[in-house]
Amino acid sequence: MNHRNTAKNIALSVYQTRAGDHNNLAQPGAVAIGDWFAQQLNIQPQRIGTPAPALNAGWQQELQAARPALQAMADRFETIFAQGCTPLTALSRCAVSLATLPVLARHRPDACVVWFDAHADLHTPATTTSGYLGGMALSGPLGLWDSGLGGSLQSANVLLVGARDIDPPEQALIDAGTVRLIRPQADLAAELQAAIAGRPVYVHLDCDVLNPGIVPTEYRHAGGLKLADLQAACAVLARSEVVGLEISEFQIAWEDGGAPVSPAPLLEALRPLITSWA
Repeated sequence: MNHRNTAKNIALSVYQTRAGDHNNLAQPGAVAIGDWFAQQLNIQPQRIGTPAPALNAGWQQELQAARPALQAMADRFETIFAQGCTPLTALSRCAVSLATLPVLARHRPDACVVWFDAHADLHTPATTTSGYLGGMALSGPLGLWDSGLGGSLQSANVLLVGARDIDPPEQALIDAGTVRLIRPQADLAAELQAAIAGRPVYVHLDCDVLNPGIVPTEYRHAGGLKLADLQAACAVLARSEVVGLEISEFQIAWEDGGAPVSPAPLLEALRPLITSWA
């Protein structure tokens, strides 16, 4: 992938601080993704936040600690959309979507958010049993609870793709038709194309949507996508207007102190989305 002369309208951002982290591997993971895109596209990223150690705390403390950086991320998105640019974003954790998606919803209410994730992330303060902020990353923008960062994303504009570790309160929302789920399966690309129905798309990728062992992630659940599945899905998405891409939960190593892992194979699978901006 190399588009050195075609990336002038892409705004690259790297969220490199904590947002509900359980370990310290995703912050440098986001930096690695940002650096790779910067080299490939010949654009400089804007970095949000300062790396900080994981708190391993409940959602309220995590949200309070991350709020200044999350607000800075939201402000960055406001500027990107106001300038008519396309956001390409490396996130440490899914919880940063609490800041990005409400801004997207205001500027592009016509866009379909395609949420690639092993989890639904539809918990609220009333339903969470773990207190994990990342498990509430999509429900906040949907207005199911008040994060203080906005909640105007319409549920009809959300597609969950690849989710397979779903708790009962989240499944109840899916069963009620609040959001649509496309499970990992052989005809995922075809089902995805039908569900999008030609709408503009904004893509959120949590790396744990992939099968365990492909890239380092905190959560590992069998039955996920292969890189070829992800690339096929991206080829379908690229037939629509791609109004943004955010990548989260890539950890720099398989374990603390381990050798750094390159994000290149993962990011090459996203080639159809990037080339759609050429």
